[in-house]
Amino acid sequence: MMQHVSPRTEYEARLSARRATAATLARRCDRFANLRLAVFAAAVLLAWMSFWAQWISVLWLCAAVAGFGALMLAHDRALRARNRTELAAIFYEQCLARLDGRWMGKGLSGDDLAQHEHPCAADLDLFGKGSLFELLCTARTRAGERTLADWLLMPATPEEVKARQAAVEELRLRLDLREELALLGTDMRRGVLPEQVVSWANEPALFATRTPLRVAHIIAALSVVSVMGWAFLGLGPLPFTVSVIAIWLLNRVTQRRVRAVLEALEEPGRELQILAGVLARLERESFTCDRLRQVQAVLTQGGVRASESIARFYRLLNWYEARGNQLFAPVAILLLWDVHFAYAFEAWRLRHGRRILGWLQAVGDLEALGALGAFAYEHPDYPFPEVHAQGPRLEAEQVGHPLLPASACVRNDLQLGAELRLLVVSGSNMSGKSTLLRTVGINTVLALAGAPVCAARMRVSPMAIGATLRVQDSIQEGSSRFYAEIRRIRQLVDLASGPFPLLFLLDEILHGTNSHDRKIGADAIVRGLLDAGAIGLVTTHDLALAKTADELGARAANVHFEDHLEDGRLIFDYRMRPGVVQKSNALELMRAVGLNV
Repeated sequence: MMQHVSPRTEYEARLSARRATAATLARRCDRFANLRLAVFAAAVLLAWMSFWAQWISVLWLCAAVAGFGALMLAHDRALRARNRTELAAIFYEQCLARLDGRWMGKGLSGDDLAQHEHPCAADLDLFGKGSLFELLCTARTRAGERTLADWLLMPATPEEVKARQAAVEELRLRLDLREELALLGTDMRRGVLPEQVVSWANEPALFATRTPLRVAHIIAALSVVSVMGWAFLGLGPLPFTVSVIAIWLLNRVTQRRVRAVLEALEEPGRELQILAGVLARLERESFTCDRLRQVQAVLTQGGVRASESIARFYRLLNWYEARGNQLFAPVAILLLWDVHFAYAFEAWRLRHGRRILGWLQAVGDLEALGALGAFAYEHPDYPFPEVHAQGPRLEAEQVGHPLLPASACVRNDLQLGAELRLLVVSGSNMSGKSTLLRTVGINTVLALAGAPVCAARMRVSPMAIGATLRVQDSIQEGSSRFYAEIRRIRQLVDLASGPFPLLFLLDEILHGTNSHDRKIGADAIVRGLLDAGAIGLVTTHDLALAKTADELGARAANVHFEDHLEDGRLIFDYRMRPGVVQKSNALELMRAVGLNV
């Protein structure tokens, strides 16, 4: 399916339409409010005329009350429609903010989903303010957030990547679906972690027998009869007193288990509430891609729709919460409300609980795929990479950093795999060395998650990614930056012997030690990684390390970035060139900030 209209044109048109509709609905709400006030005033007048002055029939007052009720319902519908339209306008404002580069700090950072010891998440800005996760994540549930985070943290197999690509391509143009999911509310992401819901769903049964429930039925019926008999048949207070004692005794016997059931509902209840609207919307969508249809099928297993099952849970919850009404609370006590509903909630959990994990996984997959679909829609010039099982392999033409504005994104070509397995990148300060490493890493993450990449073309094989771009010292742990770096490198060495080949991105390797030890250590580390089947890039200021590439022969090559002085200012073009850099800008930079060197 081709994308004929640019994202900006479509977003701006929809934003304009939603704003116009919201303005119309706001005026309608104002009219309804004024009409309600007028009808209320008329009802007061009619009440005086019918009850006190007795000029007119009370039927006129009844008509006014009925009209007021109808206006209340109409006003409520108009308010809900206005709120939904305003949320839709906010949704498209956020979409345009992403296109304009104004999205940083306005979305989800995903910090709570990052793994502290992950070998590249912090180095490649996968999570945090201004991160890849913040740019991508449009999920409305915690399950969707967790799934997307997992895909960014772990490479998928070629078969899985291709299945995701097909699903993302189908979801690319489902803008109506993305809008409707966004309208489910601004606080939809405040649910608990999915594993807590699954844990609740799989707890053993808390009631060993249904006998207390049968007794509760009998006592509740007797309570109602005793109250009616006392009020209308002159039976006196004794039967009612007996029923109250029976209620107290049964509550004492069942209190612990009933309380355990009802108190455990709070957190799963919030997550299921979040899930319900998403499930209902996803069940209605028609998909053609096998991956999407398989995921959607999980929501209707056993001939029962997941949304209908959760709807029953919420009908129970709404009835149960009626006991909080001050007028109804005494009645709820007489009817043993808590006992009846504790059993009802347990019955629901035991019947549907085993399906909750599947529902969460299905919603997580569909939301993560939808987030990648939005990214694909907003970047129609980003292609899907070719993913090959044989590797390690990384070929990219005109690859750029997806988190940089298009105007500041300089693209380069590179090729690793087969014979050439290492690029030693030299260059002056701020010339683009570290950005190149991040560019290579983040596009590989996108590729192996099933998303399009910021490149003209890309071929890649599944690889684990490890980097040393953001290792730093720790006062709490009493470790230096150098020690943190060699610990990370140790982690990468271990990773190189894992199930996937390693793509290593080593920034200013071992720069925290002297040049003699740095040269010996860097040579040994790089050779060890290459011998383990890894490929990668190493940046350095130390031109002695550039000789490593010469010593490795065809397995390695030197590339560099350069700068030039123009009108007293250093100019960088961020273009990668073959060979070793021949000059340094360190002295010029020191003089530029006023140091006398």
